[in-house]
Amino acid sequence: MDMSLVAAVLASQAGAVQQQVANSVLKSNLDSQKSAVLTLLGAGQQTLSLANVADGVGGNLNVAA
Repeated sequence: MDMSLVAAVLASQAGAVQQQVANSVLKSNLDSQKSAVLTLLGAGQQTLSLANVADGVGGNLNVAA
């Protein structure tokens, strides 16, 4: 086989590996950015809404009991 053909095949394989690594890093960065945005928006919090309860409910908490 011609050595230039071998070199071309090896370069192609190296390029494919670099592309896979780049895609993996990009996905990781996008996931972390999504997490940061959700944290800033408060979507990650699982708080209960007190919109439909009577006045004064949830205002005072007796921690001595």
